[in-house]
Amino acid sequence: MRRKNKMTQPERYYSFSSYLKQTFGKKIYKLSFDGGMTCPNRDGKIGRKGCVFCSEGGSGDFAVSLNCGIDLAIETAKQKVAKKTTENSGYIAYFQSYTNTYASVDRLKELFLPLIKREEIVALSIGTRPDCLPNEVVSLIGDLCKIKPVFVELGLQSIHESTAQFIRRGYESKIFDDAVQKLNAVGAKVVVHLILGLPYENEQMILQSVKHISKLNIHGVKLQLLHVLQNTNLCDLYNNGIFETLSLNEYIDLLAKCVELLPPDMVIHRLTGDAPKSILVAPKWSANKKMVLNSITKRFNELNVIQGKNFNKE
Repeated sequence: MRRKNKMTQPERYYSFSSYLKQTFGKKIYKLSFDGGMTCPNRDGKIGRKGCVFCSEGGSGDFAVSLNCGIDLAIETAKQKVAKKTTENSGYIAYFQSYTNTYASVDRLKELFLPLIKREEIVALSIGTRPDCLPNEVVSLIGDLCKIKPVFVELGLQSIHESTAQFIRRGYESKIFDDAVQKLNAVGAKVVVHLILGLPYENEQMILQSVKHISKLNIHGVKLQLLHVLQNTNLCDLYNNGIFETLSLNEYIDLLAKCVELLPPDMVIHRLTGDAPKSILVAPKWSANKKMVLNSITKRFNELNVIQGKNFNKE
């Protein structure tokens, strides 16, 4: 069933903002924190170079360190979103940098428990790898879920093993499927990341990844445009002419097909993504977020895109 927003216009997809308003009854904003962890793809356990697209900030270039203490960290993070918020706003504590379950259970408790118990924090969001979820960590996540909602974001990017090897992901896709099952069992809300426009992937391959996650019990998805960032191996390949990034029109038309394959009740947390302008190499058009979102809305209206239109048709 198509949802309606406050202007009574039908929504073409189930946005994260709609989900948050329905769930919490007020505007919710993310506070991004850096838990000081690294990644097995950087410290030598799996590799040392990281994924080909990952910046030095480990996808957490906007995060606030908790080394200064929780009170100061929260206030600093609030200041980053202060122009958008009101006195009644709520917050999600978001751990985004690197792999945020790549530490001892005791260390994870020290990071997560003080935040999730804060009155202004309505939920916790943990970005991690599916191969960094041992049973004791999953059990801790289950305990946290009994306090407040917990989103666990898993960077799948693609189901194709050839792509996984190219981007140096470091785990087989089956590990992702197993992690989803374990997290569902303890009540976590699983959010999967897919990157659209990876080198050597065609439209058919991308849609196969979308169809795969549509069959799993997944709360939400982040559909991420491939960004080329400075000082990454992906940037070297781009500068050498190995691949091209998608144009705005190509991206939006591909995005429309993805959205129509997703189940109607899967929350779409992201339709494009942000990259720090200071290190963005390509595509340059993605830096104008307002223009991109307006273009998506316009094109979705032209195509009559409705989430779930083609779900389970094949």
